[in-house]
Amino acid sequence: MHEASRNFPARLPSGWFQIAYSDEIAPGDVKPLKYFGKDLVIFRTEDGELSVLDAFCPHLGAHLGHGGTVKGSEIECPFHAWRFGPDGLCKGVPYAKRQPRKAKLDRWHTKEVANLVMCWHHSGGEPPQWDIPDEIPEWGAKDGTRNEEWTDWETADWIVRSCNEEMGENAVDSAHFRYLHGTRNLPLSEATFDGPVLRVFSATGMETPRGPVDGSVESLGYGFGMGIVRFKGLAETLNIGCTTPIDQEHCHLRFNFSVKKLGGADITRGVGKAFVNEVKRQVEQDIPIWEHKVHLDKPLLCDGDGPIASYRGWAKQFYA
Repeated sequence: MHEASRNFPARLPSGWFQIAYSDEIAPGDVKPLKYFGKDLVIFRTEDGELSVLDAFCPHLGAHLGHGGTVKGSEIECPFHAWRFGPDGLCKGVPYAKRQPRKAKLDRWHTKEVANLVMCWHHSGGEPPQWDIPDEIPEWGAKDGTRNEEWTDWETADWIVRSCNEEMGENAVDSAHFRYLHGTRNLPLSEATFDGPVLRVFSATGMETPRGPVDGSVESLGYGFGMGIVRFKGLAETLNIGCTTPIDQEHCHLRFNFSVKKLGGADITRGVGKAFVNEVKRQVEQDIPIWEHKVHLDKPLLCDGDGPIASYRGWAKQFYA
């Protein structure tokens, strides 16, 4: 099926989206990125400041993410050694008598939360219009101090041929949990909306070797890019799901799991792994649906489908 026939939104959504992990970018590191249909460069200065800039040098177009190097508090272009600060302004050209002070690269707004590097995207180029949490209590404090009652992240990621709105709609699609994923009941999803934040609560259950276990799922969606999901039942588990548009046709889905520690390391590892594997299984059932479905502007809904219509009304705010 040709992508244009799937009737997805013509513009990429606005919001905060994960583009990296903080510990992937040590002081002095430089890496190329491609998100939002753009080539970007991410780097960390020697004193620890993180910056994301448009990737192509305004001089002759070299990509700073391929061969660029950090020199103190600046990134140096590999082609002619033009240097740019974290703010994107040109700080100097070693062979020029007249320094091109007006030369600059656009800087992207970023925020580091719980080892996640989040980046603001707005299709109209506007600065952040709302925020995400400064810290995740299960992970630790804003200053980086870890909460020792919870495990380190276990991560998983997928490149999916779909768009944020279609993928995010699963959170309120009650019926698919039973008929696609095989949950033992048809969960009733309760959704409330507060500006860019969507809260969804579902009572659900899981089958285990010892029989069914009751549980619940509560998610807080901060736009389309960051969903903080708390599972209770088999194990108390946190998942920060981040879905980032790569371009009009693809998204990068990352799941970041942490499990509340139980009676010992082996028990926590075993229970946590079983639960995480079950969530991964469900995602991998979703992917073929996402990659081959079309978006219907006026779907034929029925009672029991969950608050899909309300979700779609909420979604409209993220398109400039």
